[in-house]
Amino acid sequence: MPDRTPAPPAAWPLVALFTSGYVAPYLLPTVVGRLDAHLPLSPAQAGLIGSALLLGSATAGFTLASRIPRLGPRPLARLGLLLAVLGYGTAAATAQLPLVIAGAVLGGFGSGTATAVAASGIAAQRDPHRTSSLGLLSVSATAGALYLTLPRLGGGHGLPFAAIALVALVCWPATGRLPGADRTEAAEATDLAPRTDLGDLRDPAVRASGRLPYPRAGVVLAGALMLWSLAQNALWGVSGRIGAQQAGLSEVTLGIVFAAALGAGLLGFTGASLLGSRLGRAVPVGVGTVVIACCVVLASQARDVGAFAAGEILWNAVYPVVLSYAIGLAAALDPRGRWAVLVGSASSLGVACGPVTGSLLAEAAGFPGMGLVLGILLLAVAGPMAGVALHVGGRPLTPGSVRRRGGAPAAVLAAGAGTPAGSVPRVGAQELEVVELAQLRPRPLRLPPLRVLLLSPAATRRGRDRTRKRTRAGV
Repeated sequence: MPDRTPAPPAAWPLVALFTSGYVAPYLLPTVVGRLDAHLPLSPAQAGLIGSALLLGSATAGFTLASRIPRLGPRPLARLGLLLAVLGYGTAAATAQLPLVIAGAVLGGFGSGTATAVAASGIAAQRDPHRTSSLGLLSVSATAGALYLTLPRLGGGHGLPFAAIALVALVCWPATGRLPGADRTEAAEATDLAPRTDLGDLRDPAVRASGRLPYPRAGVVLAGALMLWSLAQNALWGVSGRIGAQQAGLSEVTLGIVFAAALGAGLLGFTGASLLGSRLGRAVPVGVGTVVIACCVVLASQARDVGAFAAGEILWNAVYPVVLSYAIGLAAALDPRGRWAVLVGSASSLGVACGPVTGSLLAEAAGFPGMGLVLGILLLAVAGPMAGVALHVGGRPLTPGSVRRRGGAPAAVLAAGAGTPAGSVPRVGAQELEVVELAQLRPRPLRLPPLRVLLLSPAATRRGRDRTRKRTRAGV
């Protein structure tokens, strides 16, 4: 039987989409700072607009989590990039507050759409952690270059929005390498169904493969990562204000510090790529989150450029590393990419609430009090995130590590993966489903019915007469 399973998409278009979707959260400090400085807004109101932008991104992820294979990655990616260009372009071109807010929300929805498509494709890769690390490496480099460039291009609130729209426009050609909607599913299933000779595979255990695997672990990871992202972006959203108001830095100096911090993130990605899965995922996620909590407290209490730069640089060196392992962990929960999209959307929801949370905490308790609260929150979620990593064994759910626990659904392979030994392929879903032979019901051996030829009464009498005649004749 020919292998009709589609190959996983190439990595570089997914990296480009990932960069386009994540560059808006990375530029959040300069977006919020310029809204506060150049529009009639208070710091809390400017943070609320940043939260609205990121809330639009989270909404896109929750909306599209289960629809990407049916609608197709290429059309959705192009729609997302188009909305990003239109939304951010509108926010950059006008000073009318309603249009700025509407453009920010529309652009955020476009960024979230691009991120959802990228997350779904990354989950289908043979090494999701490597691809997600490349994506975060790309977005860190892009944001670092923009932090060095934007302060030298002049003021105004629209420049960061224009930069995000330009990144989305540059990433448009990458969508040509993404697959379209899969409309041959039903035809292939009908064509290949008679070729299976192992009985009826429409057993409830087989159909269960459509459910989300690891439901409790996925929910815990989504909730923990939402709070984790909220704490990160609560500080990130007010980092510009901490540097300017508490540490006394100029905008140019702030741009240099942020660029250096994102450059340290590139080094962190390099180290994570070299380390790979030698330590699993529990140690990088748990210990890394504890280190981030200490950095948050240090940066929030900084009174000079040295302490502020040390906290921001060390924080940004560890933060993307932990995030890359968390994304790989979400991809390991479900190779079809549903948990990757849902967990990413939960993270975007936390990101969306971050700026306004940081602004409110800073106004209520000051920057040092805000940092202390956020540090405690990070310490509280470090344990559950590490626990999820330990629960799934720290290894991706691939054909070589099929879940075999009691009550487990049938294994679902990522697109393009092979079939493990001792399994039977069944076509009829969006990708190849594998049912282990041990899970099939034994089919009873059915023999054909025994047929007995019965004579009619007349034929029986004739046979008796012939027998009597032979007896009298002495035969």
